[in-house]
Amino acid sequence: MTSNIGQSYPYSSETESQRAAAVAAVVEARDGLKDKLAAETTPLDENPRWWMWKCPTPGCRGLLHAAGYAHDLHALYVVCDGTCGKTFLR
Repeated sequence: MTSNIGQSYPYSSETESQRAAAVAAVVEARDGLKDKLAAETTPLDENPRWWMWKCPTPGCRGLLHAAGYAHDLHALYVVCDGTCGKTFLR
């Protein structure tokens, strides 16, 4: 399996409260992320569970958590809780 295909599959799932806590912790730890999310996303809809993915950044062991929907794109906007702290579209 190539890495592009492997990165498309979810790693696990988390409850809404786990997701919200993880995103809040990442936002608190990263300068400017709160403003970036406000500018680039719309709120998520109600869902009891959300998918998580492993971060594709080499050397980062973080997980990607849903943070919102991308403006004007059909994509889920995710943030990494690991050392890279990057954002991605899923």
